[in-house]
Amino acid sequence: MENIGKIIRKCLLLVGGILPLANTAFAQAQMPSWEVGGGLGAMVYKGDLAPGIAPRNLRPAANLLVRYNVSQPFTVRANFGLGRIAADDASTNDPFQQARNLSFKTNISEANLLFEYNFLDFANRRRVLNWTPYVMGGLGVFSMKPNPNSGGYKTKMLMNFPLGIGIKYEFKRPWIIGLEMGTRFTRSDYLDNFGPNTFGGTDKLRNGNPNSKDSYTYVGLLLSYRFYKIDCPQ
Repeated sequence: MENIGKIIRKCLLLVGGILPLANTAFAQAQMPSWEVGGGLGAMVYKGDLAPGIAPRNLRPAANLLVRYNVSQPFTVRANFGLGRIAADDASTNDPFQQARNLSFKTNISEANLLFEYNFLDFANRRRVLNWTPYVMGGLGVFSMKPNPNSGGYKTKMLMNFPLGIGIKYEFKRPWIIGLEMGTRFTRSDYLDNFGPNTFGGTDKLRNGNPNSKDSYTYVGLLLSYRFYKIDCPQ
């Protein structure tokens, strides 16, 4: 019985020595909790004055972000952006738009809550290429200040519905570079300050399409810093 007692005590000591090391290794292998960063890019508008996304309508934009990595595939992100959208009927080859001859510039500021899904294992791994494509979606609010400002402009704060894709790469731990594109769908037809009731009447040349809403897309490069959590053994 004495020998058995010694074996049990040794086993308990061995387990007691291994557990802190195992906990440390496990903690080091977990996803980091927080990430902060920002980016530079461009916004482009789609609406009555630009039925399709046209490179000539790209305007400068920037954003700040805070990510919380819930698990390996899922990330929650707060995003804050500033930019401008613009378009000009005179710059198109469409005779209808040239006859209408409208133009605008609108400053945009936004705040979004996004959910990202990582397709690859984007975890704390050493000596491996750590990268992944991802998709994102969520909800947000934005304010707009169009120029010129006519009677159709009534609301400053509106909701948007972001949806997009991206790719990120941890090129030097803990620094991450990324490229993403996300469209903000809205329920407004006045981002360009031109909608169904801008000038009144039924003249299609002077009023927007009531069956389509305006949207804007952000394309940009991101740089972020990950805060790795490493637990020391007790």
